[in-house]
Amino acid sequence: MMSVNLASFLYLVSGILFILALRGLSHPTTSRQGNLYGMIGMAIAIVTTLLLAKPSFGGFALIVAGLAIGGGVGAYTARRIAMTSMPQLVAAFHSLVGMAAVMVAAAAMYAPASFGIGEVGAIHGQALVEMSLGVAIGAITFTGSVIAFLKLDGRMSGKPIMLPARHLINIVLGAALVVLIILLVTTQSYAVFWLIVLVSLALGVLLIVPIGGADMPVVVSMLNSYSGWAAAALGFTLGNLALIITGALVGSSGAILSYIMCKGMNRSFISVILGGFGGETAAAVDDGIQRTVKTGAAADAAYLMMNAQKVIIVPGYGMAVAQAQHALREMADKLKANGVEVKYAIHPVAGRMPGHMNVLLAEANVPYDEVFELEDINSEFAQADVAYVIGANDVTNPSARDDKSSPIYGMPILDVDKARTCLFVKRSLGSGYAGIDNTLFYKDGTMMLLGDAKKMTEEIVKAMDH
Repeated sequence: MMSVNLASFLYLVSGILFILALRGLSHPTTSRQGNLYGMIGMAIAIVTTLLLAKPSFGGFALIVAGLAIGGGVGAYTARRIAMTSMPQLVAAFHSLVGMAAVMVAAAAMYAPASFGIGEVGAIHGQALVEMSLGVAIGAITFTGSVIAFLKLDGRMSGKPIMLPARHLINIVLGAALVVLIILLVTTQSYAVFWLIVLVSLALGVLLIVPIGGADMPVVVSMLNSYSGWAAAALGFTLGNLALIITGALVGSSGAILSYIMCKGMNRSFISVILGGFGGETAAAVDDGIQRTVKTGAAADAAYLMMNAQKVIIVPGYGMAVAQAQHALREMADKLKANGVEVKYAIHPVAGRMPGHMNVLLAEANVPYDEVFELEDINSEFAQADVAYVIGANDVTNPSARDDKSSPIYGMPILDVDKARTCLFVKRSLGSGYAGIDNTLFYKDGTMMLLGDAKKMTEEIVKAMDH
């Protein structure tokens, strides 16, 4: 039906389209085109695989049924999911990729002849190594992603769960995993195969539960990388060029993104994996100092911003939870109509996944040219009349810059405290996901606007009309 050379060429074309997809997704203005490239590339890869495999009619019907069910569930989920829940959706999808890797590896283990890697009890050694790596990484990705989903969705506490001797347990499990992989290659035992799965599933849980909510952006990108490497390993087992290319792209891009996220928090990847800040430090130490905050109302905020020349808006996870992005854009439109210069400042780890704030602002049709990353806008806060912080806590905490004893010291922050006035919208004076008190609340130039982010912003918009 299709020659191997033609199939290799089509796989190469799909690989190029995947590369173009990643390039397109790197900027909001080209993200739609990037998505389209990715969809076309995946369609080519699927059709090529089907034509090359030449399945029987019954097998073809099963494959089409699986595609229809999976595609239908994916389309339904994507259409009904709120943009604010995108981090949870990404984590859930990562778990499915991990479980798919486990299932494919199991199929190859029980029916190696169908995959061209030998016979039962006589599987090629190289294929067994690739299969072992794929199933181990896939199982770790599955349970790790499930834990990340539960934390992001609020079904599990975002605070780290510190088990006694957790590092020792992880080391023992890691060593056991290596031993089991060697045993599988030498014995080809089904029992050893499923022991690898069980140990990997446990390791996935133990690696993620100690990680706090403040590190969730890194966890999401890290799990994305894991899923890619699991796919690449199985691509070698199956001899599927498209799977190898796709897995390598996802794995490497996820690893690079994890590095960028860690750099954005001035953290090492190892310190995140070992369980870092995110709840293990007391939120507010009682040092005997009586602190006071200045609170204000929507009318006060409206007056200050309408009489400003430059306003910089800093969105955070609080905006996402309250779904305040549309009200925020309406407020910005009124300010611009009044001659006020408006810009948005995005911290690389704001929200619960990389690019979370950019996605929400795009949903509200905020112009791309008004949105700036930390390094591009941080110097402008000193010239701003107002910094409007809406739900961004840890990424605006001056302790990261000024207090060497702070657990987040050294993490790059948005210098909102350098603006003439900082309007801080928050439900309460509680700490953020890092579990650390924000000294910005108590500075002279800060006015706290306590309440729901969406309601407060809507009240400010109404006050601007009076």
